[in-house]
Amino acid sequence: MEILGPLKFLPIFKNKIWGGDKIKTILHHDYSPLPNCGELWAISGVEGNESVVSEGPLEGNNLNELMEIYMTDLVGDKVHEIFGNEFPLLIKFLDANDWLSIQVHPDDELAQARGLQSGKTEMWYIIQADLGAQLIKGFSQNTSQGEYLTNLNANTLPKILNYENVHEGDAFYIDAGKAHAIGPGILLTEIQQAADITYRMYDWDRKDDEGNGRKLHIDEAMDAIDFKQEKGGKIDFHIHKNQSMPMVDEKYFTTNIIEIDQPMEKNYDELDSFVIYIITKGSFILKSHQGNMDLGIGDTVLLPAITQKVELHPLPSATLLEVFVKL
Repeated sequence: MEILGPLKFLPIFKNKIWGGDKIKTILHHDYSPLPNCGELWAISGVEGNESVVSEGPLEGNNLNELMEIYMTDLVGDKVHEIFGNEFPLLIKFLDANDWLSIQVHPDDELAQARGLQSGKTEMWYIIQADLGAQLIKGFSQNTSQGEYLTNLNANTLPKILNYENVHEGDAFYIDAGKAHAIGPGILLTEIQQAADITYRMYDWDRKDDEGNGRKLHIDEAMDAIDFKQEKGGKIDFHIHKNQSMPMVDEKYFTTNIIEIDQPMEKNYDELDSFVIYIITKGSFILKSHQGNMDLGIGDTVLLPAITQKVELHPLPSATLLEVFVKL
């Protein structure tokens, strides 16, 4: 059996009514064939959207095939015990050239009651933001179902929601149940539970070329929404160069941020999980037992759970997110 090393995957591009061109121009995925590429799925085991290894000895194999073959070597003992051969995370890049719909995701309990495998909790890290860019997270005050429906029916839902100003390097944790939307001028990476489930509440009265609005999920969303006032806003974290610094340490994933301007060694002997690197700025060389890999902004790489040690050599500096599942 092939000894597992760091894995890169082919991007999966998604055309969106609200998409732009930053996935091409900033993330350098300039071979996207889509005119409005709103999403790039970077690492996915979601059925019908399985990531395919792009290079190396396992080129051409998809992530779900690797899960079946390598199991605990790929994801770790505890992760495999809980999730089986389902890869637990979905990693994306999103480019919003217009407002995304105002939407909500169910939690695990509600999703499973509706016959789905899991709910969807996620986080966002802002790679680039235009001046004045905003996003929506939660309600501006405690809101009743009646107030919500009154505003929804009057097409005034946006006025009772909480707006956050957005800058490069900001991060947001979006619990299941939290109403949210990404605004125009924002390029971000999204780390989420591996569930492709969204309840669209409001879509800005937007019409397609044939004059049709996109489908809304008013009834499905109602039981999922957390109507309490949003008080959290942005994730509070700090950066110390050449160290892994905590951002999110939650049930579904742990995310650290690493900013390097000198070589750094990472030892994962004691971590019973895969690790994902998401490169958000600059570039570096990843050195492992399988050789060297060049990585830059817009790249992601999956380190299998059997990985013991890697070295990061910046060219001359880089920022990356370090993501794993700590059970």
